[in-house]
Amino acid sequence: MHFSFLTLFPALIESYFQDSILKRAISNGLISTECVNIRDYALDKYKKVDEPPISGGAGQVIKADVLERALQSVANAHVIVLSPCGKPFKHNDALRLSHKSHISFVCGRYEGIDERVIEKYAHEIFSVGDFVLTGGELPALMLCDSIARHIQGVLGNADSLKEESFAHYLLEAPAFAKISPKNMQFSKAPSVYSKGNHNIICDLKKRLAICKTKYFRPDLYRAYRAFVEPEQTKKKG
Repeated sequence: MHFSFLTLFPALIESYFQDSILKRAISNGLISTECVNIRDYALDKYKKVDEPPISGGAGQVIKADVLERALQSVANAHVIVLSPCGKPFKHNDALRLSHKSHISFVCGRYEGIDERVIEKYAHEIFSVGDFVLTGGELPALMLCDSIARHIQGVLGNADSLKEESFAHYLLEAPAFAKISPKNMQFSKAPSVYSKGNHNIICDLKKRLAICKTKYFRPDLYRAYRAFVEPEQTKKKG
C-alpha cells in the first residue's frame, strides 16, 4: 500500500513515520509513504499557493490550478479530501480502504481549497469529527494509521484486530495488566482473566464490552442491538 500526502507542511507528516509500528511496516515493505509539497507546483517566482476567496470574507483559499498540478503528480491514486463537510470516518471505512493499492490524502489549509478541485478529483471526502483544525495533516495521519493497521503483517499480532472497538458495533472490553502485590491500592481485576479458561474469558469480555458500549456509547449500543437481534432470530428459526 502506498500513501501520498499532498500538503504545504511535509515535516508534519514525515515525523509521524519515524517510530513504532508504522516505521516497522515501512522497513518491512508493507507500506510506503511520500509527501507532495503543494508549493512545488506553484509557477510564479514567489511560489504563491493561495488567494482571497472571490466571495469576500476572511482567510485564503488554496488555488485550483496549483493543487490540480500536484494531484496530477500522483495519478491513479484513490483521492481522499479531509474536510469538516465530509462524512464521518468509520471503522468499516478503514477496513474497506485497506484493500486499495494507493491512497492520496489532500490536506487543506487556511480557509480551505478551491471547491472545483474537490468536485473534479476527490473520490471520497471524510471528516474526523464536528470540530475545526488548522489543517488536514492530523486527520490524514489518523486515517492513514487506521487503514494501515488492517494491512496484513503491519500489526505484530493479527489477533489484535479481532476484538477491537467498533467491530460489530461494540467498544473493546476493559483491559488489565499484571500488577505487583505491592501496588494493590488499585482494585482487583476480574479473577476469571487469570484462570486460563478461554471460553469463560471470551464470554466475560463480550458481556463487559456490551456494558461498556451501553454506558459510554448508547448510539453504538442501539446499532449493536439492531445488528444482533436479527441474527438471534435466524438461529432460533
